[in-house]
Amino acid sequence: YIKTLHINTKTGKVYGLYDLIKEEKKEELEKTVDDNTPNNTPEYLELDMLCDLIEEYEAIHYPIGKPSLVDTIKLRMYELGLNQKSVAAMLGISAPRLSEIMTGKAEPSLSIARALYQKLNISADVILG
Repeated sequence: YIKTLHINTKTGKVYGLYDLIKEEKKEELEKTVDDNTPNNTPEYLELDMLCDLIEEYEAIHYPIGKPSLVDTIKLRMYELGLNQKSVAAMLGISAPRLSEIMTGKAEPSLSIARALYQKLNISADVILG
């Protein structure tokens, strides 16, 4: 579907099938399509196509990158209501050592990486970068 879209690079306006995607149309379809709607009805198929178009467009124009380790640690700190000092204690490291990791001056050691995974439930993919 994305191949049928045309973007004016000067204005950023998208022409073609993407013009079909208007909030009113999406809302209208969402009112008639629910979890019990058979996937071969015209409304279901239209909503599915519009969602695919939106997904493809956003993937191109608004890609979501992989989170950094520092951002993930900050998010966990916020979620758990912790400060750096308490996270350092939880990980079994000094506050200055955690500060070095948080500022990018140092990489976590294997034992710190293991503690981040076990204690803060941070994915190994994020820890390893």
